[in-house]
Amino acid sequence: AMKINQNTVLQGQRVTLVPYTSAHVPRYHKWMQSEELRRLTASEALSLEQEYEMQRSWQEDADKCTFIVLDTEQWGRKTCAEEDCMVGDVNLFLTDAEDPSLGEIEVMIAGQVLLSKLLLFLGSFTGVKSLGLTKFEAKIGQENEASLCMFKKLHFKEVTVSNIFQEVTLRLDISDQERQWLLEQTNHVQEKSYTELKLPAGVLET
Repeated sequence: AMKINQNTVLQGQRVTLVPYTSAHVPRYHKWMQSEELRRLTASEALSLEQEYEMQRSWQEDADKCTFIVLDTEQWGRKTCAEEDCMVGDVNLFLTDAEDPSLGEIEVMIAGQVLLSKLLLFLGSFTGVKSLGLTKFEAKIGQENEASLCMFKKLHFKEVTVSNIFQEVTLRLDISDQERQWLLEQTNHVQEKSYTELKLPAGVLET
C-alpha cells in the first residue's frame, strides 16, 4: 500500500512536505477556484464538500502518495496555522500494475526553484528510498514551458508528445549514478514523524 507517507514529514531548508489532511482542504479548495490553475493541472472545479471527499480518498488510496508543500521558514516560526504556510502539493502515483518500479510525478507549486526541490525530495526519499522505484514519469502541458525546462534540468528526457491531449511525457531512469546524485542533493533533508511534531496553532490532526 502507498500509505507510507501518512505520518511522514520531509523537512528541508526551503520547503517541507507534510501529509495532506482535512485541515489543508479549505486553502487547497481556494487555490483550485483559479481557472488558469485548473487548466494547467487538468483539474475539474469541485465544491468544498467534494474537495473534502477527494482528500479522504487520496489519504486511503493504495496507489497514490500525496504531500502538501509548506514554506519551511514560515512553518518553522510556529506563529501561524499550518494551512497558512502552504505553497503547493506534490503527488506520486503507481500507474502501472505490471511495473511496480515506475512512478508518475505530479506537482503544483508556485516558483520553479521550489519545484526543483520538490522533485528531488519526492524522487530520493519517497520514490527511491521507500518504494524502490527506478523510473519516474511526468506528464506536462505542451504550453507549460517553465515546468518542461525544469524537469529537463533534473535529467528527465522527453519520450512522447500527445497533440490530442496537448501534453509531453518526460521520463527519468534511475541508474546507480542518478540514485547517488539524488541522495547527495537531498542529504540535508530531515525525515520526521508528523504526529510527534508540535504542530503550529490552528492545525487539526486527522
